[in-house]
Amino acid sequence: MSTTDTTSMIGTRLRRLRLASGRSLSSVAESVGISPSALSQIETGAMQPSVNRLIEIVTEVGAPVSAVFDDHDVFAPHTLAAGTSEPIPGVHVSSAEDGAQGGGQGASAATLGQGVVYRRLAPVALDGINLFESVYPPGAASSIDGAMLVHAGYEMGSVVRGTLRFEFSEGTVELGPGGSLAFWATRPHRVVNASDDVPAAAIWLTLRDLSET
Repeated sequence: MSTTDTTSMIGTRLRRLRLASGRSLSSVAESVGISPSALSQIETGAMQPSVNRLIEIVTEVGAPVSAVFDDHDVFAPHTLAAGTSEPIPGVHVSSAEDGAQGGGQGASAATLGQGVVYRRLAPVALDGINLFESVYPPGAASSIDGAMLVHAGYEMGSVVRGTLRFEFSEGTVELGPGGSLAFWATRPHRVVNASDDVPAAAIWLTLRDLSET
């Protein structure tokens, strides 16, 4: 799937989530601090959202980040992800060729601003749990303007290649392969790959408080 296609896919799903939540374009735009025109461009696929902006939008409409990966009911537990099979009753499988893991860019991957790729790793969508990989090209960050990200839930991440810098209001943590961290996502944070030539990736497990949705 091309970057243009994934941008359009993300926009379409964000619009559906917004409409399903009963929110107007202007009210969501105002809440996340952008113009209705900018949100409209994101929803029509004319503009790629940054990681920061994407999470702000889905948080505002009460959906998890995994909502942008597949066109299924993200609020229904135990929903199969796109490209997932059930070769044995009760055993759900998603191969690298399906784009859910590894280097594929199928239905379970979303390309965001600066080329950052979010890829869901779980073959089944479970309420309150997100397991995904984030890949940051050299020089990429979760926000372009240095804005910190704040959202619901508890995050645990492990760097699998390259080096990532995790910026918090109180300081900075830099981790290479094998390094891990955990924190409440309500703590302002930002992710940066400061390398000039080496991509970086991390595996994330995010636990959400379902009472907040």
